[in-house]
Amino acid sequence: MANINIVVPELSESVVEATVGEWLVKVGDAVNLGDVLVVLETDKVNLEVTAEQAGTITEITAQEAEDVNAGAVLAVMNTSGEAPATQSSAPTQQPDEQPTSAPAPSSTDMKATPVAQRVANANNVDLSQISPSDGGKVVKADVEKFIASQSKPASPATQPSQSSPFPALVDPSIGRREERVKLSRRRRTIATRLVEVQSTAAMLTTFNEVDMKPVMDIRNKHKEGFREKYGVGLGFTSFFVKAVVGALKAFPNLNAEIDGNEVILKKYYDIGIAIGAEEGLVVPVIRDCDRLSFAEIEGNVKKYAVSASDGSLSLDDLRGGTFTITNGGVFGSMMSTPILNPPQVGILGLHGIKERAVVVDGEIVIRPMMYLALTYDHRIVDGRESVQFLVKVKDLIEDPERLLIEG
Repeated sequence: MANINIVVPELSESVVEATVGEWLVKVGDAVNLGDVLVVLETDKVNLEVTAEQAGTITEITAQEAEDVNAGAVLAVMNTSGEAPATQSSAPTQQPDEQPTSAPAPSSTDMKATPVAQRVANANNVDLSQISPSDGGKVVKADVEKFIASQSKPASPATQPSQSSPFPALVDPSIGRREERVKLSRRRRTIATRLVEVQSTAAMLTTFNEVDMKPVMDIRNKHKEGFREKYGVGLGFTSFFVKAVVGALKAFPNLNAEIDGNEVILKKYYDIGIAIGAEEGLVVPVIRDCDRLSFAEIEGNVKKYAVSASDGSLSLDDLRGGTFTITNGGVFGSMMSTPILNPPQVGILGLHGIKERAVVVDGEIVIRPMMYLALTYDHRIVDGRESVQFLVKVKDLIEDPERLLIEG
C-alpha cells in the first residue's frame, strides 16, 4: 500500500499556526487530483488543502477545531488504488442493489465559500439549489437568504389568539434560547491583536472634514469615459490613496514602524485597504501606490473586493503594508476612531458623505462633506505632525489636480 501524508502547507512568516476548519472528505472517500480535502483557518485567510494525487483517504489525524503548525500531518492517503483497511469489514453490496451513499462532492464543484458550506451543512441545505448573488461563489448571506425563504409561517394553532390584545407571557419554566458558537481563528486573532495594540501603542485620533465636491465633480465628468477606457469604475478610493501617498511623502514618520529602540522609515508606499469579509475584517495591500495610475489602483480595489467576497484572498495579498485606509462610510458611519493595524503607526478613517451648510468665501453654501479620522502612534508621531498630515490629505482632496504631482 502506497501511503502519503497530507500536511499543512507552508504558511508565512507572520502566520505560524492554523486551525482545522472543516473536513470535506471522510475516511474511505476516493479523491481526485486537485480535490479540496480540508479547509484551514488562519488569522488572515482560509486555506484550502487539495489532493496532490488521486487516491483514497485512509486516516484523518487532525480533527476539526484542532490547532496545527506548518508541516503537521492532517491525513493519510493511499495512492495505490486499493481500498483502505477500514473498509474491509463493510457488507458486500449485491449487484442489483442501489448504493446507500456516495462520496461528498468536492468544494470545487459546489462553488461556495467554506463559510457558506458550513452553514449549508449545518442546516441540511443543498448548495446546488442556491444561485450566488454576485455571479461568483455562493456566500454565507446567500445561504441564509435561502434558508429564510424556505421557512414556513407558524400554524394557526400556534399563533396568539386574536381575541386577546396582549401577547402570551413566556413560560418561565422554558429555558431561554441560546447558541454557543466557537470563535473562528481569524476572530480570535482580531480580538487578541486589538487588545495588544491598545496596550502597546500610544494611540491618539485627530479629526478634520473635507469638502468632496471637487472630487465628485471630476468623477461625474470622467466616470463614463474612465469605465469605457479601463473597464473599471472611478471611485473615491484612488483619490484618497493618492492623497495619502502625497501626505506620507511630506510626513514620513507616518510611513514607518517601531522596532525596539529604532524606527524603520519606509521609502515605499504599500497601502492596505480594509474590507469587511464574511468572517471578519481583512486588509489586502496595494503595493507601490506612488507608481500606480488611478485605473490600476481601482482595478486592485475591485479585485480584492471580489476575492474577499468569495474567500480567494491569498496570504501574499495581505502581507506587509505601510499604512491603512478604512472606510466606515460604506456602512453608514459618520464618525469613528479607527484602531491601528500593527506594526503600522497610522490609519486613515473615511466616513459617510453628507450635505451640510458650510461657510465658503464668507457665504453659507451646501456642500457634500466627509469627516476624516487619523489614528496614529504617539510614540513616534507628534500631534503637530498628525494634524498637518490630515490637513495635507484634506488639501489634496479639495484640489485634486495636485494629486497628479504630489500623489
